[in-house]
Amino acid sequence: MQYFPLFVDTSKLKVLLVGAGDVASRKLELLARTDAEILVIATDISAEVSKCGQQGRITLVKRGVTPDDINGVDLVYLATADDRLNAKFASIADERGIWVNVVDSPDLCRFITPSIVDRGRLQIAISTAGAAPVFARELRARLESWLPQSLSPLFDFVATKRKEVQQRLPEFKQRKLFWEDFFRANGDKFDDDTSVHYDNGFQGLSTGGEILLVDDETQTSLLPIAAMPLMQKLDHIFSLEALPLTLNEFVRRDAERGKLPSLSELSKLYQGGQRCLVYGDKETVNQLKAHFPMAKHLRAGKI
Repeated sequence: MQYFPLFVDTSKLKVLLVGAGDVASRKLELLARTDAEILVIATDISAEVSKCGQQGRITLVKRGVTPDDINGVDLVYLATADDRLNAKFASIADERGIWVNVVDSPDLCRFITPSIVDRGRLQIAISTAGAAPVFARELRARLESWLPQSLSPLFDFVATKRKEVQQRLPEFKQRKLFWEDFFRANGDKFDDDTSVHYDNGFQGLSTGGEILLVDDETQTSLLPIAAMPLMQKLDHIFSLEALPLTLNEFVRRDAERGKLPSLSELSKLYQGGQRCLVYGDKETVNQLKAHFPMAKHLRAGKI
């Protein structure tokens, strides 16, 4: 992948935005939501940028930019109508090891700004690596219509409860089960029942294990949608060979991985509440199905 997505803590970030026209104001509208310290330098200033300066959210300087302005900043956005100036200061920033973004000039960018869905603590970034920004906007519109605004106060609520959950449930496995049960009961809404679902989550935590089986004749891209949540809850992934790329993308990334254990070891993991996936040839999968009748054999269109 050419662009690697990162979420950066903006609380100590210093950002320089050069330009204050319509294009710059669109970048500023997003940057101003962060905790970053923002300096805007421009000779011509739009009404929107001027208003932001009057509100005290940014430091606004009306003059031309100089090389000294780049010193001591972490990110530089160049959003002027002067292509030569943009290229010059992009080169200066690059020489000094400062990440730079030149609006509408990806060849001059050290980083790009994705299309963002903002639900407070929940952030979703979408990028097509500059290939199809129109599609990224279309995908963002779909997500905006799908994700309710209630997710913002919901995750604020969850954030206030994390310490209490850690104190009441000292084991990671318990906490994971608690939050799974909470979100299953509460969904994506935030209302008077949210605190009820939270309190109920401490009662009778389910510790049942799970065994998922996938044989190497199954085309993983055809697995049912219902299989995806199951694979995101895995604790262990066992395989006799390398996982196919598509299957590797579906499973939980931080699950423990290894070779297929003995039947007794797999049974012990299941009884201990662990969720396991076994990937292997059809003969091995059939043997495991016979030994573990409760296992789920994931196949194209079936669970």
